[in-house]
Amino acid sequence: MARDIVTRVLFCGPDFPSAYNYTKEYLQSYPFIQVDEVPFCDVPDVIGEYHMCVVKNLRFDSNLMSRATQMKVMMQFGVGLEGVDIDAAKKCGIKAARIPGDLSGNAASCAEMAIYLMLGLLRKQNEMNISVKQKKLGEPTGDTLLGKTVYIMGFGNIGIELAKRLRPFGVKVIATKRSWVTDLSTKSDDLVDEKGKHEAMYEFASKADIVVCCLTLNKETVGIVDKSFISSMRKGGLLVNIARGGLLDYAAVVHHLAVGHLGGLGIDVAWTEPFDPDDPILKFENVLITPHVAGVTEHSYRSMAKVVGDVALQLHAGTAPTGIEFVN
Repeated sequence: MARDIVTRVLFCGPDFPSAYNYTKEYLQSYPFIQVDEVPFCDVPDVIGEYHMCVVKNLRFDSNLMSRATQMKVMMQFGVGLEGVDIDAAKKCGIKAARIPGDLSGNAASCAEMAIYLMLGLLRKQNEMNISVKQKKLGEPTGDTLLGKTVYIMGFGNIGIELAKRLRPFGVKVIATKRSWVTDLSTKSDDLVDEKGKHEAMYEFASKADIVVCCLTLNKETVGIVDKSFISSMRKGGLLVNIARGGLLDYAAVVHHLAVGHLGGLGIDVAWTEPFDPDDPILKFENVLITPHVAGVTEHSYRSMAKVVGDVALQLHAGTAPTGIEFVN
């Protein structure tokens, strides 16, 4: 593509602002690449002017994609593409892609957030805040990760990074995934004390002090952490979710918090986002919530901005995009 022709990149909506800011900064020396952030409500009217888009939280159905007449690639600034109708994209001749988390640092950042939430629940972060305000010393009495059994539900890139980081804490790591294949690069045998298939999730939940949900959200996993699953957990067990809010059944979580079966909830992702600060679930002292920032770190966002920027440059040059994983 000639340099006097502009390749236009669309960022959908204002959420996760560093995604747009870092990408625009990375491409500032290339005037033939235009990077715009457009409000959700305006996207349908202007999407036909763009060659590439970063979807973020906007849902892309067949109607919206039919307007994207110049679009070559739509991608996520990260991994999750559950808001994109992949089949419709294919029919419209649009490639859909994600950025592999193990290469961008996103998986490592999410793994660190999982540990942050675990430690916050174990050391009773909300109660500590109250003690500080009330000028109390030596309370509450927290607990350690040392000696705990942590169940990683979904042993993908984030699960692998989490297991690596849990080892020094002196925990037992157990994990399930749909299928296990030998992969010497991950050395999963050294990271996991007990492995199981997806069908064993209730058994594994019953063995764990802490369950960390790292699953991909799809038709099979929506609401998978439901009443039956939480009931199978140990009384007082902790539940952490750094994947997608829709994996947890809201009513089941609230019920098991209210009756005291669930010992604590730590979530970086919620059922609706942005989450309602007046939601009754936040009245529980043993609930910690962060605003979908597990992967939002300087390291991961700079890395992903480079990937997005490089894809834009490759599209402009007419070469095949690299550094991303196509799903259609």
